[in-house]
Amino acid sequence: MRRDAEGRREVGPTWESIVERQIREAIEAGKFDDLPHRGRRMPLEDDSAAGEWAMAFRMLKNAGAAPPWIESDREVRRLLARRDAILERAPRSSVNGRRRDREELERVVSDVNREIAHLNVEAPTDRQHRAPLDPAAELARLAAAHEGR
Repeated sequence: MRRDAEGRREVGPTWESIVERQIREAIEAGKFDDLPHRGRRMPLEDDSAAGEWAMAFRMLKNAGAAPPWIESDREVRRLLARRDAILERAPRSSVNGRRRDREELERVVSDVNREIAHLNVEAPTDRQHRAPLDPAAELARLAAAHEGR
């Protein structure tokens, strides 16, 4: 029977002491020197809203994927950025450019509305839904942008 530094009986190495020794040896060998976030707080992810889906979402994220409605929303945002780019360049468009702007905007609005329909079907709740674009209102915005208003 052995005794520790405080005189307590020690039957043999405890699990904790084995782990602590392995950590100490790894630190001494420099195995922790190049870890990400060294010297900074570890970023925490809040999965509390995911409920029973938390593990599935984490696995998708680690695989570089996302749930279908998130992928659909990403595509909607990408298409809306294209629409915004058309509206932004509209005041500088030539007569032929205006025709191309209108045709491109009509295609983009149609694509946005198709992706919004996918999103609204795939999303688990209506909080993730989006309202479709009004093609006539979008064309009116383009006409106003072409006029410099």
